[in-house]
Amino acid sequence: MLLEVKNLKKYFPVAKTFIERLLTREERYVKAVDGISFSMEEGGVFSLVGESGSGKTTTGKLVLRLIDPTAGQITFQGRDITSLSQKKLRPLRKHMQIIYQDPYASLNPRMRVGEAIMDPLLIHKIAEGEEAKNMVLEMLEKVGLTPPEVFYDSYPAYLSGGQRQRVAIARAMITRPKLVVADEPVSMIDVSLRASILDLMMDLRKEFGLAYLFITHDLAVAKYISDKIAIMYLGKIMEMGKTRDLFRDPLHPYTKALLSAIPVPTPGKSRERIKLKGEIPSAIDIPPGCRFHTRCPMRFDLCDKEEPQLKEMKPGHFVACHLYS
Repeated sequence: MLLEVKNLKKYFPVAKTFIERLLTREERYVKAVDGISFSMEEGGVFSLVGESGSGKTTTGKLVLRLIDPTAGQITFQGRDITSLSQKKLRPLRKHMQIIYQDPYASLNPRMRVGEAIMDPLLIHKIAEGEEAKNMVLEMLEKVGLTPPEVFYDSYPAYLSGGQRQRVAIARAMITRPKLVVADEPVSMIDVSLRASILDLMMDLRKEFGLAYLFITHDLAVAKYISDKIAIMYLGKIMEMGKTRDLFRDPLHPYTKALLSAIPVPTPGKSRERIKLKGEIPSAIDIPPGCRFHTRCPMRFDLCDKEEPQLKEMKPGHFVACHLYS
């Protein structure tokens, strides 16, 4: 097993005004991730899907230990990294990389493309000098930036959004990682280029034998690349299973609503749209009981009193819903 996450939580304290500090000592927290568990096999693609504010990006940062968890356990390649110091984590960093959502913000505008991609090689003492440059040129060619010598000396400002994201992918891949967290890597790229970027990521996965923790709000994208999918809502996993099972037989009302929003490619055919009312509640004041009950079309009395637990309904297919209690 490459990665195992057990009961992972991340609570961010809410800053108080001066008056609030005088009136109350009660601490309030944003419960960004509130007790989730999942595992990933080597070479697999596991997608976290949900609306903005569901805790997907925070989960990605937690498993890489870019932020420290409030509670829970993170095991990477059989080693518990939950409480490791940054000094002890450093040798593992080359095996755990991230591709950020915004290619315009993730690259230093003052660094040439070659310098940006070479930086991880120097930091982790993998290569230097001419050897490092040759590795960068080879990686530029792998990600489709040719001729590589031209892109090597270019600044990010001279590149398109798709080209910048290829640079970001090259930088993540240069250390030959085992796990890459891809945080909405195609959401800010033109629709016409998204498939080519996803295909590139899948080709690199096969070549390097790496695994992706793929974060997205788009179930259609998740279906295209994933082995397994977890549906997140307000810091919790609502449903989790193999991609084909989740699309053929969705169980949770939230999953069904998300699937109903995917356009049907066949002309003349359509699916019934399930429209959810309202917005996702605040992660500070989470509703009692099932946290989805305020928007659920299948809600009944138990839903606003007791929180459902994630249960295995069939091999590998889990759901947290009182409809299946």
